[in-house]
Amino acid sequence: MTLIEILLKILIVAYASVGVISIIGYWPTIKDLLFNRIKSANVDSYIIWTITAVVSLLYALFILDDWLVRIVMGLNLACCFIIMVLSIRLRK
Repeated sequence: MTLIEILLKILIVAYASVGVISIIGYWPTIKDLLFNRIKSANVDSYIIWTITAVVSLLYALFILDDWLVRIVMGLNLACCFIIMVLSIRLRK
């Protein structure tokens, strides 16, 4: 295995971990909204991030032929959507 192949494998693993790291990063906000009822998220920001996550996922689904990118984009969309919905629900 060449150095380039090793570096590419490391990059694949690093990118795959982005989905997990994102969930870890989103969890405190989800926990605040869901369990503690703390309005800790900016609804306007999460509406924008959810829309951009939808576009990113659609791009990954229809343009890219890469399941790893599709999974990571899907996880990002799911977390943004959950936070957006919980934030809107708490505001009402």
